[in-house]
Formats: sequence, C-alpha cells, structure tokens
Amino acid sequence: MALLASSVIAADYGHLHTQTNDALEAGANWLHLDVMDGQFVPNLTIGPGLVQAMRPIADTHDAWLDVHLMIDDPGRFVDTFAQAGADVCTVHVEACTHLHRVVQQIQQAGMKAGVALNPGTPLSALDAVLPLVDLVLVMSVNPGFSGQQFIPQSTPRIQTLRRQLNALGSDAFLQVDGGVKPANAKRLIQAGADVLVAGSAIFGGSASISDNIAAFRSALTLKA
Repeated sequence: MALLASSVIAADYGHLHTQTNDALEAGANWLHLDVMDGQFVPNLTIGPGLVQAMRPIADTHDAWLDVHLMIDDPGRFVDTFAQAGADVCTVHVEACTHLHRVVQQIQQAGMKAGVALNPGTPLSALDAVLPLVDLVLVMSVNPGFSGQQFIPQSTPRIQTLRRQLNALGSDAFLQVDGGVKPANAKRLIQAGADVLVAGSAIFGGSASISDNIAAFRSALTLKA
C-alpha cells in the first residue's frame, strides 16, 4: 500500500490550518514539511514553530509529521524539531559532514531517520547508512521550490534503491519528492516507491484538494 504525503510548501499559508486539515480528511497520510534555510537551497520557508502548530492537526487524523530539513549542518536542529513534534526527520547527504552521527542523533531523539539524495548525487553516497535508516528520499527535482517538473532519470534510481533495500531486508520507506502527479504516480510505485510526496498536485490548480487527492486514488490504490 502506497502512502501519500501532502507537501505543505504548496499550500496557501493564509489558510494553512484549513488546507492541511482538508488534505488529511481527503485521505493524505502524512504532512510533509519542507524546512529551507536560504543557504543549502535558494529559498526560505518554515521553522519548528510551524511544525509544532501542525502537531494537533496530525494527531486528529493519526497522521505523521514528515519534516524534510533542506538546511546546512542539520544536526544543529534535530533536537529542536523532535521537541516540536516531528515523527520523521530527513536530512540531506550533501548537507552532513558526519552523516552516520546525524542519523543516530535523529533516532536517539525518538524520530524516524530519513536521508535524502539530490538528483546529481550518486546512490553510493548512501552505502554506509542504508542499513540504518528508516526512510530514503529520492529527490526527483532539484530542491528549493514547489511545482517543478519530474526528472525522468529519477525512476531508475528508485528501482536501484528498492533492490538495495530489499537485499538488506530493510523495512525503510522509499520516498520520492518532486513533480509527483497522478499521471506518474502508478509508475513510481511500480518502480519501488512507497511514499509519494505531492505539493502543487494536491494544493494547486482549479480543482479542490479532495478532488486532487481523489485523482491520485484513481491512479492507484493508496492506503487510507
């Protein structure tokens, strides 16, 4: 069963409570929160205060808060986001000098540890931590902004990582983020992804949030 994580970066922040609640009511499983520092990526977004504000909404729907740290030296803030209520904390290989240590730090703080890879980073960068992580995030766009087009070369990367995780007997989630739409959702699940992150395809366009999520559900069977 695939999981759908609604990416809050694409929501209307003036109606954030309503829109995130609507997404979970319509059947999204997680709230995906992109934290950007203007250094690691060319954008500034949210901090731990918004994660804390999302915690009661997530609790109401028995949903996870999936925090994606697109920031330099993310180990500085792991404990802060744990205290804010994150269930999953994902850091970038490219941003961590001591990746193994940060993965351990996340897990010791009581969160699931995720590691993300940018499109230009070889999969071998994960070799040392792949047996340890709870989630692997394949970025299928260059990080920083919502609404970008899916990079087709991401699909074979997902397939390779699925084989590697299976060979390890790992139950880690394999997540894909960037340009995910109903039109490519089934293909990504068939490639081996089990968590799809969607932002503009849920919160954007002229259709309602519930209709957008229904479009994903018509493309494949998603866990409610």
